[in-house]
Amino acid sequence: MLISAEDLSFGFRGGSLLENISFTLSEGDRVGLIGPNGEGKTTLLRLILSQLEPESGSLFRKNGIRIGYLAQNGGYDSRNTVFGEMREIFAENIRALDSLRTMENAISLAREGTDEYRALSAKYEALNRRVAARDSYHYEVRIRTVLNGMGFSGCYDQPVSTMSGGEKTRLKLCRLLLEEPELLILDEPTNHLDIKTLFWLEEYLDGFKGAILTVSHDRYFLDKTVRTVYELENRRLTVFRGNYTKYKQLKAEQTARLAKEYEKQQEEIAHLQDYVDRNLVRATTAKSALSRVKKLEKMEVLEKPKLPPSPPRFSFSYAEKPYEQVLDVVGLDLKAGEKLLLKGASFGVKRGEKCAIVGDNGTGKSTLVKEIARGKNPAVHTGRFVKIACYDQENANLNPENTVLGELWERHPLWDQTRVRNILAQAKLDAGDMDKKVRMLSGGERAKLALAVFECEGGNFLILDEPTNHLDLPARESLEEALKAFDGTVLFVSHDRYFINALAGKIVELKEGTIFEFKGTYDEYTAYKSALSAAETEKTGTGQSAPAKKSGDTGYRTKEERAAEARKRQRVREIEAEISALEQEETDIGARLADPEVTSDYQRLNENCKRLEQVKNRMDELYAEYETLL
Repeated sequence: MLISAEDLSFGFRGGSLLENISFTLSEGDRVGLIGPNGEGKTTLLRLILSQLEPESGSLFRKNGIRIGYLAQNGGYDSRNTVFGEMREIFAENIRALDSLRTMENAISLAREGTDEYRALSAKYEALNRRVAARDSYHYEVRIRTVLNGMGFSGCYDQPVSTMSGGEKTRLKLCRLLLEEPELLILDEPTNHLDIKTLFWLEEYLDGFKGAILTVSHDRYFLDKTVRTVYELENRRLTVFRGNYTKYKQLKAEQTARLAKEYEKQQEEIAHLQDYVDRNLVRATTAKSALSRVKKLEKMEVLEKPKLPPSPPRFSFSYAEKPYEQVLDVVGLDLKAGEKLLLKGASFGVKRGEKCAIVGDNGTGKSTLVKEIARGKNPAVHTGRFVKIACYDQENANLNPENTVLGELWERHPLWDQTRVRNILAQAKLDAGDMDKKVRMLSGGERAKLALAVFECEGGNFLILDEPTNHLDLPARESLEEALKAFDGTVLFVSHDRYFINALAGKIVELKEGTIFEFKGTYDEYTAYKSALSAAETEKTGTGQSAPAKKSGDTGYRTKEERAAEARKRQRVREIEAEISALEQEETDIGARLADPEVTSDYQRLNENCKRLEQVKNRMDELYAEYETLL
């Protein structure tokens, strides 16, 4: 057992936030912590981390427990490089390897058979066993695996201090994965990850040895990574076994069961009380009435089930239907500063389509939708009667000095105040929020205000950039249902794979400066990509997919280009085979160096040490060449 809480309670300024919470976290657990914004999820994490002390109840932590914590914006400052920062984690491993090399040199200078030689050999054997047990020889491989998987393959030498906040958060996550704590606590770990990195992280966490406690609004991520859901609602914590999809089913069943039990008991109470009221004063029935009074007194009255807070409601409509072809992008060149994002890209959107734009971070998804919404580029054509409404993930269209009420009312001055207030109330901005300045709102409140403004624009072509950012799960699901019910056209950018899969019937992928269109759901798209990758792997005999075919590319290659590509693939196969053989040889040498017969024989010991050094140097050379080829 790592963490155990019993009847834990906590509040701020006299108000109760958590009441009588009990749970246990054990080795290997995979737990998702969910609940509406403001229910106390971050407070519970701070209690576990000893940053806060409970008002009542007990919280037990295993002695000496190693906890790794990723805050929502959990980056850090360092003057080190990316690779250097990760290398510091393995300082003890590096010192042990340096000691081995020093000892190898000392053994080579000592006379065989002397007390000094035997003492050095014994120390070398013990140290080598410790190195092998910690897998110290492969620490650089582990660093490269995590950094490459998290999108830092080309940033090894970049100073950490020059990175953005999102990049620093990702780097902090890399460090935590390499440190391998007993309990890994992740607060919104998917916020700064693109879809490719999310898939990698899910696979990596599947093999993580410690326990994991995750706070996330990413339903797809929860489905893939958790086996238990802790729900915080109405100051109480309820445990559900299963992933997020199973939780939804169990939650609905529990809500229905509790409501039914409460109603049944209320009916029984009413029936008993009615009998008592009619018969208590009558001599012939007073005795039976008294027995019912006692039954009522002994009855443990069930608490009326508290309904979960109702989510915000959104509704999208428009006045005029556009022509069939809503959007045509033909030969678009798109830049961000000096960086060319798209070259000669083309795609189209028809009336009624719901289309998701996907791609790695930095490929230009947000820049593309902004360029379409701007409507000034001659390569972007919208059809007749198209009215665009645009949702910006930064909510930059909101005036921070306006009040919540004024922000919407100023845009529709002919509406009466009651109508404006009703729309804001449906977005879960209540009467107490009306006079707040926009700059005083939380991220979730600001997003709901921006969505209320957005729905009132009456667009028949909705363009949304990361609309689920800052929204809790109920709000995400409400927006999802509203957009599914909308019979107009939707073009959106999102990292929320659950949201994409529920909404999109077409996928537009941005990759390597080109656009690839796929007609189908997100699940169908990922299945297609997996099949394509498997086919390319089988065709080339490597673990790498062939380069993506560019839009407008006929597939023609000159004889020289085809020959060069074939030589490159052949060299990749040769390097992979040689690395595999060297890794096996490194393992074999390590086993021999732990053998007392070898360590007591100066010549054999020296030969093995020299060969081990050669193997490591050769592997470094091959990895460097491998990266240039990929």
